[in-house]
Amino acid sequence: MRAVDTNLLTRYFRHDDARQSPAARRVLAEESVFVPKTVTIEFEWVMRDVYGHPRTDIARCLEILANMRNVTLEDEDQVVAALRHYQQGLDFADALHIAASARCESFATFDDGLARRAARLKLKPAVTVPRG
Repeated sequence: MRAVDTNLLTRYFRHDDARQSPAARRVLAEESVFVPKTVTIEFEWVMRDVYGHPRTDIARCLEILANMRNVTLEDEDQVVAALRHYQQGLDFADALHIAASARCESFATFDDGLARRAARLKLKPAVTVPRG
C-alpha cells in the first residue's frame, strides 16, 4: 500500500499537469492507496482556497475518493461523517475535528458560528463555547 500526498490527489482531480496528472491517475488506478486524514483536510483547503473550486465540486471529489475500491481513507467513518456535515454547510476541517471527537462528551471552541451550526445539525459531541 502506498500513502499519497495532497498534490497527487490535486493532480488526479484537476487534470492540470501534462506530466503529473497521468502519473497520479496511474497511481490511483493501479495501486492500493492510503489517504491520511491530514491529506483530506489539506486537499479540501487547496481545492477551495488555491483553486477556487466550489464546495459541491470538492464534495464530489471526496465522495469519489471514498468510493474507490483500492483507496483506504484513514478513519474512513470519520471522514465520511465530516463529508456529510460539509455538504450541510460546515467547514470540512471543523467537521472532521468534531467527527474525530465522537467519543468525547463535548467539543470546546471559541468559534460561536461553529457552535451554532453544529447545534443546528445536532452534531455529537455537542459543540460548546466556554465562557469566562
